[in-house]
Amino acid sequence: MKKLARFEFPPELVPDFKKAKRLEWISIAYFISSVLVIFLTMGNSQTMKTAWYDDVLSLTPPIAFQVASRVFMKTPNKDFPYGYHRVVNIAYLCSAVALFALGAFLVIDSTISLVKTEHPTIGIVVIGGHPIWLGYLMIAALMWSTIPSVILGRKKLPLAQHLHEKNLYTDADMNKADWMSGFAAMLGIVGIGLGWWWADSAAALLISVDIVHDGFTNLKQAVFDLMDQTPKTVSGQQSDPLLDQVRDVLASQSWIKDFSFRMRENGHIYLGEGFVVPVQEENLTQHIANTAQTIEQLNWRIQEFVITPVPELPDDESA
Repeated sequence: MKKLARFEFPPELVPDFKKAKRLEWISIAYFISSVLVIFLTMGNSQTMKTAWYDDVLSLTPPIAFQVASRVFMKTPNKDFPYGYHRVVNIAYLCSAVALFALGAFLVIDSTISLVKTEHPTIGIVVIGGHPIWLGYLMIAALMWSTIPSVILGRKKLPLAQHLHEKNLYTDADMNKADWMSGFAAMLGIVGIGLGWWWADSAAALLISVDIVHDGFTNLKQAVFDLMDQTPKTVSGQQSDPLLDQVRDVLASQSWIKDFSFRMRENGHIYLGEGFVVPVQEENLTQHIANTAQTIEQLNWRIQEFVITPVPELPDDESA
């Protein structure tokens, strides 16, 4: 059985990959500290409880990235002839499922608190002999939970695009958008201080809805990837322009009368198949080898492209 070649990032992307791993280790350490700080200042606030769950959840993508990074570069073998690249898709799916499930739970929890008209209170703590409203500490904790997260997200985003790493992109996008949930949480705390009992649950509900939206969007794309959808960009919004380049190469070959092709995403890499109607049989094997090599050299993501000659194509598959 033919096995894929061992995968390695091209030399120019190795520094980006190492930087991404370093940022994810920093993210894990940071979110652990944020979880601890939020827990110590939580009180009985629904907003703070939701923010705490949000930070716990934020640990999932960087942990999944680090686990996947230790697996996907393993050499293909007879049991896994395509290698271990699917672990990237599995990590992406795990992050999305966790995001969506916990978001749905928090929406229900926050709605129940709102319907019950629960009136949360924020007490006073004594630090160094001075009484301090706990709300000030909550806001400080939320600022620690928000500002570094946004900075980390902005640093990860270009790396995710360079590496075609959807799990990293999801993590970066969540981090970058944390200012919205952080600001909503701060408004909820201030609202309690002003006597608006509903502000706490309303802010928590707003954060929860944002979590569900992120979870659903990423869960849908993760499932589509595992179903071998046509490869998309890391944002999942449009077909990868690389497909047009493959089509152009096949269309430019004088020995090909007609063709169709398909590609699927396997973690970071693409695997493709081309079906061609040759003009003639002469030097066919060499033509196939040369064209496949040209396509594989278009981009490091195209790990393998197999061309199969056929006598004709179905009408709906002709390019």
